[in-house]
Amino acid sequence: MRARQRQPGTDSDWVLRATWHEYPLGPDTPVYPTVRTHPRPSQLRVDLHEGIEVGVVLRGRQERHYPNWALDLTAGDAWLQPMWEPHAWRAAVPDTENVVLVFLPEFLGEERLGEFSWLSPFAAPPQHRPWVRDAALRAHTLALGRELAREISEQERGWLTALRFGLIRLLFVLCRNWSPPSASVDTSRVSATDLSRIMPAVALIQERRPGSVTVREAAAACGLSRSRFGAVFRQTMGTSFGQFSLRARLGYAAHRLLASDLTVEAIAQRAGFVDASHFHRTFVRHYGCTPRTYRERAR
Repeated sequence: MRARQRQPGTDSDWVLRATWHEYPLGPDTPVYPTVRTHPRPSQLRVDLHEGIEVGVVLRGRQERHYPNWALDLTAGDAWLQPMWEPHAWRAAVPDTENVVLVFLPEFLGEERLGEFSWLSPFAAPPQHRPWVRDAALRAHTLALGRELAREISEQERGWLTALRFGLIRLLFVLCRNWSPPSASVDTSRVSATDLSRIMPAVALIQERRPGSVTVREAAAACGLSRSRFGAVFRQTMGTSFGQFSLRARLGYAAHRLLASDLTVEAIAQRAGFVDASHFHRTFVRHYGCTPRTYRERAR
């Protein structure tokens, strides 16, 4: 893995292909596993989705981009992606292959990685998540990734259970020598129980998308006071409910800018912004260009 800072004002076009990606996830299908092969280099794609994502590069090279930070991943490197976090990726060389699992939290339930919950690394900022940093760990991760890919391809009896155990093992190997970052959010205390308590708020965002959901409404849906809800949500997701909701609304708006001929004003209204001016300022702050520029460059 090679990390690099993205200079302010550069690579601004990485957000121009933002799309909301729907995975077939639900109570009966808590995991969507796939082995993806890219025969040729691909253009940068920005995704936003509800599932938690774990992936391993099996061969080739993949780029992954976050605001002001990017990663070059090669065979044996892995990535962890929390729910609803915008991220960009592309296959950088021909014949790149990855194994990817997108799943709902209940797929792993109450499992722990030693002294902390399996959710803890996902609540940390991208720079502070567990990444593969030495050859021995890379070889181990690659072997686990290949085993997951084999289970997905062959789908023998009990393969979903094998995927669950394999995923827990992969996360344990990645986090064995990792410590949650020192921050105002104590990710070491994150538990799947906490996540299940705030999932009604996440479901409310999905149900009302693209409209806005207030903290009061979200807390009521979870049966918690506003203060308690805010604390549990931030501790579990690594961000405030307001920022989480804003990501979803901006992702929807970016998608509509590319997928429809609606005016910017109409999209702003549908995405739950006070007015077009508020939408304009927020969009520029997060995407680095105006909504109209975003649409014109992409087209």
